[in-house]
Amino acid sequence: MTAEQMRNKYFEFFRERGHSLIASASLLPENDPSVLFTTAGMHPLVPYLLGERHPMGKRLVNAQKCIRTDDIDDVGDASHHTYFEMLGNWSLGDYFKKESIRMSYDFLTRVLGIPADRLAVTVFEGHALIPKDTEAYDYWKDVGLRDSQIYFYGMDENWWGPAGATGPCGPDTEIFYDTGALSCNDECGPACKCGKFVEIWNNVFMQYNKLADGSYVLLDQQNVDTGMGLERIVAVLNGQASVYETDMLAPIVKKIEELTGVAYSDWVGEAGVAGSSVGNVREFRIIADHMRAAVFILGDYKKVVPSNTEQGYILRRLIRRAIRLLRQLAAGADPQSCLSAIADVVISINANVYPELLENRDFIIEQLEKECAIFLRTLERGLKEAEKVLGRLEAGGTLAGGEVFRLFDTFGFPPELTEELAAEKGAAADIEGFKQHLAQHQEKSRSGARGMFKGGLADHSDQTARLHTATHLLNGALRTVLGDGVMQRGSNINAERLRFDFSFDRKMTAEEIEAVNKIVNRAIADSIDVVCEEMPVDAAAASGAVGVFESRYGEIVKVYTMGEYSKEICGGPHVANTGELVSFTIQKEESSSAGVRRIKATVGAQ
Repeated sequence: MTAEQMRNKYFEFFRERGHSLIASASLLPENDPSVLFTTAGMHPLVPYLLGERHPMGKRLVNAQKCIRTDDIDDVGDASHHTYFEMLGNWSLGDYFKKESIRMSYDFLTRVLGIPADRLAVTVFEGHALIPKDTEAYDYWKDVGLRDSQIYFYGMDENWWGPAGATGPCGPDTEIFYDTGALSCNDECGPACKCGKFVEIWNNVFMQYNKLADGSYVLLDQQNVDTGMGLERIVAVLNGQASVYETDMLAPIVKKIEELTGVAYSDWVGEAGVAGSSVGNVREFRIIADHMRAAVFILGDYKKVVPSNTEQGYILRRLIRRAIRLLRQLAAGADPQSCLSAIADVVISINANVYPELLENRDFIIEQLEKECAIFLRTLERGLKEAEKVLGRLEAGGTLAGGEVFRLFDTFGFPPELTEELAAEKGAAADIEGFKQHLAQHQEKSRSGARGMFKGGLADHSDQTARLHTATHLLNGALRTVLGDGVMQRGSNINAERLRFDFSFDRKMTAEEIEAVNKIVNRAIADSIDVVCEEMPVDAAAASGAVGVFESRYGEIVKVYTMGEYSKEICGGPHVANTGELVSFTIQKEESSSAGVRRIKATVGAQ
């Protein structure tokens, strides 16, 4: 089965059951500072999961582009990804556990033809303050599963969310495919990592809202959020040993073979940070995964570029790791041309579903080549620095692990090369010490990815609504002062301030900043009602609304209008009247990345 066939079967099944098909949201979350990227299909739907009415109804289905960075160092095995597609269906206060479980069972067994006896499911066993999910257990029994196919686990296994620091969450029931392999021991079950069970679907029952103080309260609106990894289910249905054999990734692996002249899995190299001691399977997979993720990030309409902060840092890390492993596989290959060729394969595989990749192809290639050139210069400086540091070592000495890590972290200089240079000088490099420093760095990165800030749309507070409304007025004012070429490139809200990124190629003057401030404050002083209308996306574009229109033809959207000051497509929370903002102050205007400026601002206290 191909990815396209799987998507279509999924969409058709749920549309027949009253679900509206919605477009994939951007990989860059709107106004949510708790995560760097969109991590799940539910992420863009947080306001609706908290009670706001979705213009497409209470039942939704889609395929969402996702980036997850907390397990980036696990990439290279049979199933982990940085970028992946998540098939999902949602009930926004409509059906709940019984209907969700029945639909999932019917889709897997009747549509996909998976034998019922090859399924295993897990159910939440309860917590000190949260009861055991006997409902989900009973419903799985009702569809025909045996007790031996149902497993109870705690919060580590069967509790989902929230996506950031706060927000909707609840017990889940995970669905696994039993590969038929022998159990590794008497305790073997879906939670075991031996490979007998492969997770294929997760049905989250959003009954709770996690608050900033760590407590949980019942949601007024109970929801269902399901997620099925497209790559993984296609691999399972095709009997493929890994997701890298599917039509989504196999052509990328083949292109890497062509470019390097190295056959997949035949090459034998030395152990390095890539984690492979024999063969090149892991290296090939990391390159394929990282390049696919990089192309999708660069191809997003918000146009993140490699940098040393936030999303740009993750993008830079992905590209540089791919370059380093390409050089390791084939020292004579030209990394710039390799990146471009691999990117074109990623685009060709996905452009029919995500046309923004083809539309932004020139930008993608330009940024990959530019980052490659920068990194190669950095590696040259790293070589000089390594030789200088090693030159101070006496024969028989050992370069400290922290120094090996500094060369790697600052210059991207591979530790195995540091070790080789040290050996040439009759010295050694503390690779174990390097690994300890690397592990500490990775844990900090994971912690940052799990929740960088507090607040965001998940707060759904009055302050969030005020700041979010202010971003609309700010966007309109910037376009008035600087021209219609200004486009939003991202926004971020916490409890104290808003942050707004926009396309502009120079520092704003003091006069321009003051003009923007005056326009926003005039809109606030005019106490304009915020009007929300629902209309087809093509009608919204024709009306002059600002927004992103790619791949959304026919979808119903919300358009928020604030007099002559702002008209935007949006799904976030808003105040009823601009006067509720009290006042608006730009605190800082600065560079975010090449061609992108950033404004930090506050609204007045009520």
